[in-house]
Amino acid sequence: MAKQTVRYACTNCGAQSSAWAGRCSQCGEWNTLQEEVQLTSTARSNRQAAVLQPKSLQDAKETQEERLTTSMADVDLVLGGGIVRGSVVLIAGQPGIGKSTLLMQLAGLVAAQKSVLYVSGEESEHQVSMRASRLGVQGDGLSLSASNQADDIAATISTKEFDLVIVDSIQTMTAAGVNSATGSVSQITNSTNLLLQAAKQSNVALIIVGHVTKEGSIAGPKLLEHIVDVVLQLEGDAYGGYKLLRAAKNRFGPTTEAAIMEMDEKGLHPVLNPSEALLEERQVTDGSVVLATVEGTRPILVEVQALVNKTSYGYAKRAASGFDLNRLNLLVAMLERRTKLSLSDSDIYVNIVGGLRLQDQAADLAVCMAIASAAKGMQLKKNAVVFGEVGLSGEVRHVPAIDKRIAEAKKLGFEVAIGPKQRGAKKQTSFLHSVPDVRAALNEFLEH
Repeated sequence: MAKQTVRYACTNCGAQSSAWAGRCSQCGEWNTLQEEVQLTSTARSNRQAAVLQPKSLQDAKETQEERLTTSMADVDLVLGGGIVRGSVVLIAGQPGIGKSTLLMQLAGLVAAQKSVLYVSGEESEHQVSMRASRLGVQGDGLSLSASNQADDIAATISTKEFDLVIVDSIQTMTAAGVNSATGSVSQITNSTNLLLQAAKQSNVALIIVGHVTKEGSIAGPKLLEHIVDVVLQLEGDAYGGYKLLRAAKNRFGPTTEAAIMEMDEKGLHPVLNPSEALLEERQVTDGSVVLATVEGTRPILVEVQALVNKTSYGYAKRAASGFDLNRLNLLVAMLERRTKLSLSDSDIYVNIVGGLRLQDQAADLAVCMAIASAAKGMQLKKNAVVFGEVGLSGEVRHVPAIDKRIAEAKKLGFEVAIGPKQRGAKKQTSFLHSVPDVRAALNEFLEH
């Protein structure tokens, strides 16, 4: 007969403790320990230990893992070539961002060749079918089910009738024998373990949807991210703009790739030329600078806008959309110290057009030049793109993939690229105007 063992798990780092405490002993966060009920079986203690049968490295290499392709080239690229059989993929994002829409599209595409089961714990089968009809999904191999019982879903996975199972969402699942509320740490942990063991033993690919907290992190214990094979984040504006699908963790591929998609009435679709789409409605004015950034291995040109206005209050305001606010404060302080700009009495607003959220350090120089352009009412002298990391001394530092950034700028008709010196290049290209620091960039390339 199964017994229950109560432990306390930290929702921040996943550390476990036998007793509750106000502060986690591992990460130091306060009030993060939550009760977690674990099931233990008395029969397991009587089980005879078996000797492992290891494989040689050569034999293991010869075993080829089959991948389920989604027919969305960008999504397959993020996954490392497709969904590996027996793998567990966790996809998370803000409410309304398009997680269920994307998974229904992928289910329909995979169902054209394989058998797929879509299990919803939040909607009825009729409601899921309505979404499938709206998206034009007509996969003959797609089956629907509405259930929030993790044990039943695990038993269904073990039948090996389906090649891919999608569970939407893990926060609505409950495991039998766990006496806690749905969505608690105990339910999420035990439900995930049940589904994961069934998927691994049956060699069935499993995709689970995870909710996020108001801070944007995945809800539930950190253990949830550790035990799955792939963690995907769907980012962007829920009410418009472009969506980015990133891999925060991937055991079967890189974590540097990103898929850029756009939502319409037929669902999410990859953007074939994101640079052209992002710059389509750009107006050449002060405070506007084009940044050559890189998402994964793909170069993208995006507009960086800045607005500088005298503050009406005693404390100047700093706000950023799509750019890290702490990084913005650092760059503003550097501009005041290393240039002749006076920004302490001005409100500064920075916006990345298209709803993208930049993680590329090469955006520093573009943000600095946009702020200086807006503060002085000046524009770039030439039709140029800008990129480069900026240090606290104002120096412009090297960034990776300079060749790709330059090639993308040339393709869209730009005349000049402003950035750091190209490291390791035998011959510096005339297209790239290298600048040693921010002050030189502002003096050379801004004009009224």
